[in-house]
Amino acid sequence: MAFHPLAASRVHLAPLLPCPAAPASAAHRRRFSAIVATAAASATTEFDFKAYMGERAAAVNRALDAAIPAGEPPAALHDAMRYALLAGGKRVRPALCLAACGVAGGREAWAMPPAAAVEMVHTMSLVHDDLPCMDDDDLRRGKPTCHVVYGEPIAVLAGDALLSLAFRHMACVDSYPPDVDPEKHPARVVRAIGELARCIGSEGLVAGQVVDLEMTGSTGNVPLERLEYIHLHKTAALLEASVVIGAIIGGGSDEQIERLRKYARSIGLLFQVVDDILDVTKSSEELGKTAGKDLASDKTTYPKLLGLDKSREFAEKLLCEAREQLAEFDKEKAAPLLHLANYIAYRQN
Repeated sequence: MAFHPLAASRVHLAPLLPCPAAPASAAHRRRFSAIVATAAASATTEFDFKAYMGERAAAVNRALDAAIPAGEPPAALHDAMRYALLAGGKRVRPALCLAACGVAGGREAWAMPPAAAVEMVHTMSLVHDDLPCMDDDDLRRGKPTCHVVYGEPIAVLAGDALLSLAFRHMACVDSYPPDVDPEKHPARVVRAIGELARCIGSEGLVAGQVVDLEMTGSTGNVPLERLEYIHLHKTAALLEASVVIGAIIGGGSDEQIERLRKYARSIGLLFQVVDDILDVTKSSEELGKTAGKDLASDKTTYPKLLGLDKSREFAEKLLCEAREQLAEFDKEKAAPLLHLANYIAYRQN
């Protein structure tokens, strides 16, 4: 199969800080735990990350709630959309979008419509990913999946409707506050819409899903670069879109946007490496979704190819790479993106 050029621009793992090579297994686990504790302490004393995420999640939830009518016909469709979209979640992608807008010099309010849009797209991908014809999962965000509650046909259509609504929400003039630049804003929105479309279509999320399906249950050895292709597209692409769209709306320069794109690709791949680790080390109750699902379905994962310790080392290197891309930005403005990268690296569910 021919691969998109994005696969050739894989993140380069040159760390900002020295990362030890291949420590002993027990020592590496202790070091990883120590890093988690240090990061948590730092977040508490220097930046109130919990409050930051709570405030952004609440604001995003209000925007999402307002975007989908409750009880209006067709009621079953709107109920399913609201069920999937408002079922919880950490709202990492919207937070990345808002933070990137801020670091690029814009107001967070300018990026709220795109932030809501990327969460709609993300939720669509989860609804479709959980379908029996895809990953066939019955649990998402600690609740029965959309198709379990509403049936497969409505779940498919709810995902379709969320995708359509995302682009409408981004394109609608009334979605944005009145203080946006009337001359520059329309062009920024058009560019942002193009970025989102690229990152979720046959060059991004969908491409990753297709190759993931092809590789599931494969009897041969799946090359590491093929696994990286899957996750750069299936997982990292939407995280990349979230960050880049925020930077575009915020008025970032081309150089700033590309630096943030590299940051986003690093944390996007990091997100999936950590996800793979959690899948084999946490329970369903801790994760809010079915644990061990990848192993049961014979999916190729980083722990399967590299082992747990090497997967953790890889995660540390990706975090170093992400931090390096933020070094040229104002430290205070970049703090949310730095702590979001730490959160992705050290999350427990």
